Amino acid sequence: MFKQIQFSNSRPTYLQIKEYIQNLIVSGSLQSGERLPATRELGALLKVSRNTVIQAYQYLEDDGFIKTIKGKGAYVAAVAVDKEDLTYSFDWSSLLNDSAQAAKQLDVEKNELRWEKGMISFKSIAPDPDLFEVESFKRSFLNRFALEGAKLLNYGYAKGYQNLLRYLKEYIKNKGVNLSGKDILITNGFTEGLYLILTALMSPGDRIICENPTHNTALKIMKVAGLEVVGVPMLDDGIDLEILEAKLATSGIKLGYLIPSYHNPTGLVMSPEKRIKVLKLFETYRVPVLEDGFNEELRYSGAHLAPLLAHSGSGNGVIYLGSFSKILFPGLRIGWIIADQQLIASLESVKRSINIHTSFLDQAILFEYLSSGEFDKYLKKARRVYRERYQSAVALVNQYLPCKKVWGEGGLHLFIELEEHLDARQILAECYRRGVLFMPGDIFYTDNSGKNTFRLGIARVSREEMERGLRIIGEVIEQQSKLK
Repeated sequence: MFKQIQFSNSRPTYLQIKEYIQNLIVSGSLQSGERLPATRELGALLKVSRNTVIQAYQYLEDDGFIKTIKGKGAYVAAVAVDKEDLTYSFDWSSLLNDSAQAAKQLDVEKNELRWEKGMISFKSIAPDPDLFEVESFKRSFLNRFALEGAKLLNYGYAKGYQNLLRYLKEYIKNKGVNLSGKDILITNGFTEGLYLILTALMSPGDRIICENPTHNTALKIMKVAGLEVVGVPMLDDGIDLEILEAKLATSGIKLGYLIPSYHNPTGLVMSPEKRIKVLKLFETYRVPVLEDGFNEELRYSGAHLAPLLAHSGSGNGVIYLGSFSKILFPGLRIGWIIADQQLIASLESVKRSINIHTSFLDQAILFEYLSSGEFDKYLKKARRVYRERYQSAVALVNQYLPCKKVWGEGGLHLFIELEEHLDARQILAECYRRGVLFMPGDIFYTDNSGKNTFRLGIARVSREEMERGLRIIGEVIEQQSKLK
């Protein structure tokens, strides 16, 4: 049976021998008390050195699978292997709670069309990995690890890596934010940040107000939490203030969720004047605001726009949720919450109860990269590249897509509104058959509307792919229009 081992170059040979023998033992092929071949004999059989077999046997003994008797050899230990075929099973789908059922139903990756090799995909709004400065990141890793070494591989603090916390405080101050009475908590990306906030502040059945449409991931998390989501329509300059006030006045809202900069999915940027008016409304009706600022770094042109958090001054009514994920290293999964000190202290406890802390190694490397000045250079290049792609996308959409409206002022996507009689999912089905994929707009709406809308992610498609894909989408729209 030992001749059947097939070695791979991907793992050490002694581990492959150890794992093969271990599988023979746990499967019952080797029984307790059975003698293993001598190390020299097995080495010759497998055409490996005797020391390789000795090392494999040592690991097996360390794990309790064999025992070595001096002068007699190695024997299978008394490992409990139950070969009886039990029928101890469940229908797990019937045992899922409401939250799990909701998560399954709202899971875009499982329920929407998937990219297949060779397709042109406008589905993603993740940054283009070809722009990442990999060598700079490697240097950051080596530099920070040389300084702190094993410390970064141990447990850390739920609040975050101190150097990164200090960096982010200065970073956010440069956006005009008054940090008096405020603090920062590092999270595992945007999603954990939102989950922590909703867990700490909301209960099932509570009402949360947001723009309609809004960020699909945020909408999913809200619904999984059992919240009642109240949507406010978007105008050309952002959220409709009249409807916002009416709903704040009558709907028993507990929290607001807003994306003022490069809103997902419309791409709109709320003006400074409107930001102040929105904040005054929430202040009047005593409703705190959760500001999603993760798109702010995608500004291509124009003056700096201060976040809502900056407009709130020394007040503590705004919670800011930030991340670099839409422009830099989303695989690191690092985000942050800036809020009232007492609230951060509570969120820190909630986080500690869930996952102890965000990877200190990842935080330390990110800090090294940010503080080295490489981020500023990268950001300058990325903005230029994405600005060019955005401008190309707008021109091509205007050339090829017959549509009612093109939403967006920047960022990594455009939002397309078709004539009312058209169904974006029907158009998607035909486009998919022709090798083009995009995100249907209805998943962004709080009230299941938006059937005639879709989002185009433009960060990861070339100019040639963009033109070819948009031409196909335009042809399908024209075909569907004639059928209607």
